Order: sequence, then C-alpha cells, then structure tokens
Amino acid sequence: MNSEWFECKVRFEKTMETGLLKKVTETYMVDALSFTEAERRFIEEMTPYISGEFTVTDIKRARLAEIVEAEDAAADRWYKAKVAFITLDEKTGAEKRTSQNVLVQATDFRDALKNLDKSMKGTLGDWVIVTITETTIMDVFHYKKEE
Repeated sequence: MNSEWFECKVRFEKTMETGLLKKVTETYMVDALSFTEAERRFIEEMTPYISGEFTVTDIKRARLAEIVEAEDAAADRWYKAKVAFITLDEKTGAEKRTSQNVLVQATDFRDALKNLDKSMKGTLGDWVIVTITETTIMDVFHYKKEE
C-alpha cells in the first residue's frame, strides 16, 4: 500500500514574543496511509511541542507528486509549485500539458525556484513551472516505521 500526504491543521494557544497568549491555527503535512492514521500520527507528533489543549481542526488529502526538502538548515518556508510536463500527441501533433504539484522547502522565493530546478534536473521530457506560491505549512512529518 502506498502512503500519501495529508494536510493537517491544529488550533491551540501559543505564547507570542510579547508574552501574550493567542489562539493560532497552524498547518502541517503528514505522510500516512489513511485519514485515521494521519490524525493519530499528527497528534503524536504535535503533543511534545504544544503545552495545554489543542484541537485538530482539519485533515485533507494533499495532491502532491513530490516533496523537495532543502539541505540548508535556514530553509524554514514551504512553497507549492505547479509544474506542467509537456508531451506531444503523435497523431494530432498537439501539445498536451499534465500538471503536478510539488512542495518545495526554501528560505525565500529565489531559493524555492533554485531547489525546484535542482530537483527536476535530469527529468526526461520537457516541463515548465506554472506557479510557485508560499504556503502556511509549518513542517512536514514523514512516515516512521513503528518498532
């Protein structure tokens, strides 16, 4: 069975830099087999980082072809890139585009573009970047085998 990515949102009270408590909602990505497993794993991952009560407010499938993680430790932002692969229909000669979403970790927009280009290097066939947008995703939790 293949795992897939789920976008999970959590709402909790966060202590701001000013010392005040503020209700915030944060978004994370979780690698899981199902919605149930995504929620369970997400709660396990978040529990050590949040003091007090928190609520998982939303879980939805993320249509991602790939996640590109940065080697730079300062890369703390996530960008969603839409990439179109270009093929030619041999019968009609028409150009066909197939789009896929890629999540890219980077320090800024230029770095996201550089990381995406680097990850796509060696890709067979033509492709173009349609869009790159910054997301609100805080972190990505990969699947870990249970012992």
